[in-house]
Amino acid sequence: MSKSPCVYIGEALAAYGFGAGHPFGPDRLDAFWQHACEHGLDQRVRLCTPVAASRDELARFHTDDYIDRVILQSETAEGYLDGGDTPAVAGIYDAARVVVGSVLDAIERILEGECPRAFVPIAGLHHARRDSAAGFCVFNDCGVAIETLRSRHGVQRIAYVDIDAHHGDGVFYSYEGDPGLIFADLHEDGRFLYPGTGNEAETGRGAATGTKLNIPMPPEADDERFLAAWQRVEAFIDARRPEFILLQCGADSIAGDPITDLRYSPAAHRHATQRLLVLAERHAQGRLLAMGGGGYNRGNLARAWTAVLEALISD
Repeated sequence: MSKSPCVYIGEALAAYGFGAGHPFGPDRLDAFWQHACEHGLDQRVRLCTPVAASRDELARFHTDDYIDRVILQSETAEGYLDGGDTPAVAGIYDAARVVVGSVLDAIERILEGECPRAFVPIAGLHHARRDSAAGFCVFNDCGVAIETLRSRHGVQRIAYVDIDAHHGDGVFYSYEGDPGLIFADLHEDGRFLYPGTGNEAETGRGAATGTKLNIPMPPEADDERFLAAWQRVEAFIDARRPEFILLQCGADSIAGDPITDLRYSPAAHRHATQRLLVLAERHAQGRLLAMGGGGYNRGNLARAWTAVLEALISD
């Protein structure tokens, strides 16, 4: 097995966005990759071509009616795919399929032993529900990944760890009653930020009670607070011995993001990745997939995701 992580770079993946000037614009991938290349990381990874998911693969998580609606509105480029956050821009169906397909391709490569871990920078679209878009997220690649790991590969204990400033509500509520999905989310307190969810008392329902960890962080929380809270995340994941780890490493939790209020540095993202790699080696045969998530200050996402990639490269 090569020790180099797989990284997905290409125009088809960069295309996911909502136009120049939008917080989630198509320039985000280039901002990251240029910075990573300046640090020589392009010579230390395995570059992979983005791949489009099929409709059947999308349907592992999403409803047929919703997929039909995305296809139609992607052609008409009219209206929104949700209540007003996620515009139906031309071509968004195909661009969103590439996000999902690249995540699924990364899973295949990891499970086949082609690479021990992978990073898909434009991914981690954690707000989308099974039947709706939300918060700039058209298809929930995290949810499709979870369904695929289970139905196609028999992986039952999956850890989903989310350090994006926004609560991963699309994942949480889809699996709130599912004891096999180990969920840990450090996010800005929902009293101050979209989507307003992720209270600490939300620990799962029914048989899944206690398998979910939500840690709301106060506005302006810094690295010191992050590291203190991270100890809880790490202990929580370690105790549940996942077979595969998914990391949503949104960079909108870095100080200076235009739409959030947290004040981490990229060191927080590096630390989270490094520690999850330890847990992956301990419990999951080293299998870890990182997904870029949010981040709307281009310099921030470049530095944070480069820190993540550096951690994935290091043994």
